[in-house]
Amino acid sequence: MMNKLMAEFVGTFWLVLGGCGSAVLAAGVADVGIGWLGVSLAFGLTVLTMAYAVGGISGGHFNPAVTLGLVIAGRHDAKELLPYWVAQVVGAIGGAVVLYLIVSGGEGFTGVGGFATNGYGEASPQGYSMMSGLIIEVVMTAFFLIIILGATSSGVPAGFAPIAIGLGLTLIHLVTIPVTNTSVNPARSTGVALFAEGPALSQLWLFWVAPLIGAAIGAAIWKVMSSED
Repeated sequence: MMNKLMAEFVGTFWLVLGGCGSAVLAAGVADVGIGWLGVSLAFGLTVLTMAYAVGGISGGHFNPAVTLGLVIAGRHDAKELLPYWVAQVVGAIGGAVVLYLIVSGGEGFTGVGGFATNGYGEASPQGYSMMSGLIIEVVMTAFFLIIILGATSSGVPAGFAPIAIGLGLTLIHLVTIPVTNTSVNPARSTGVALFAEGPALSQLWLFWVAPLIGAAIGAAIWKVMSSED
């Protein structure tokens, strides 16, 4: 069990450091910044690389919503749900701490600003409402679970699931960054919210509630569609 929790810690740490780090450090650099496309790829690559690196140990969830969805779908032991959540949130905070230390060493540092946090209303990259944020986070997390459950099912070639899952997360970011800065992952949202300026903490509830609801819906849809489980 400790090996599983360590793998979830490491994987979620990498997701926050790599994904949020790309947004904070590289997205907006004049002339050479990677932009939203680069950030989307970075998040997808963090999941893809860690799914291959430690997925064989813990299943490679790195996301409380994914763990919940897999439990509901009968793919994961329910008694490991809360320990996984703790490991994921602690890993996300660890990644955010390292990112904060890096950012604070920048020339002329005066604060971290939004720090790649998720938000709605004034905190939305394009000013989308709370309802828009709620809908898109629920729907996209549901589809993320369907992708995960489908890619790891017995009816598909083995060994390619991390590619489909990583690309799925990339696509989700391409669609949702303008709306909420893309969560679909409560741990990712929590880690950076602890250090950010602005309304991140007061809006954090949505980025727990919506992904968890979405994960449950996605798992339920998969169970209806699939005869495997």
